[in-house]
Amino acid sequence: MKKVITKIITIILFLFFLATFIYSSYRIIDWKNNNKKNKQINEITHEYITTDSDEKFKIDFDKLKEMNPDTVAYIKVNNTNIDYIVVKGENNDYYLDHNFNKEMNKSGWVFMDYNNKLDGQDKNIIIYAHNTIDKSMFGSLKDVLDKSWYENKDNHTIMLVTPDDTYMYQVFSTYKIDNEEYYIQTGFKSDSEYLDFLKTIKKRSKYNYDVELSESDQILTLSTCANNGAKRVVLHAKKIVQ
Repeated sequence: MKKVITKIITIILFLFFLATFIYSSYRIIDWKNNNKKNKQINEITHEYITTDSDEKFKIDFDKLKEMNPDTVAYIKVNNTNIDYIVVKGENNDYYLDHNFNKEMNKSGWVFMDYNNKLDGQDKNIIIYAHNTIDKSMFGSLKDVLDKSWYENKDNHTIMLVTPDDTYMYQVFSTYKIDNEEYYIQTGFKSDSEYLDFLKTIKKRSKYNYDVELSESDQILTLSTCANNGAKRVVLHAKKIVQ
């Protein structure tokens, strides 16, 4: 009887580990296929991104909006892999598992908070994307926490291009924090509340960027998950008045 029980347990364990192996293999293959598809899409979207004689970026938003009407911007962060067309859905869930072509894809896409209006009045424009293992999407955002990235001053200016204009932002805070919602506020009741918000997120920074802030500033926030979703890697930058 003991041998029979041992044999049954052995079979159960074998089936369990076999199922785990099959599931893990499927997840790895699916992940690779998702990333491969998104890489191809990113290459296609970059056919509509060019630079002129002054090295200024020119984006054919009309063509990109034909591909996806949710297209709202293009973002580039120096010395990271963040170099993407940005979309904005009707909520902050859709592009977590859909790519630029609106196909199901666990790697999602780079998307703007649905509460942002892009009407020139946004106090805090927020852009999200997954922290992928291959460092696509916002998988390289964690690089901004490295001392070498911080010490290169060229990295402190971020470009955001919309159909209306090209905007430059000066980084003033980079940090990792527990999963929370405080820093992803898009609306504020008063200037004093907003100024307190700016002071708080500036104080959180791992490094001192020596950037002054005021209640009249408009900022850009980049956010991705870390530590299996328990943490967030965050970058804040203020719009440079040109």
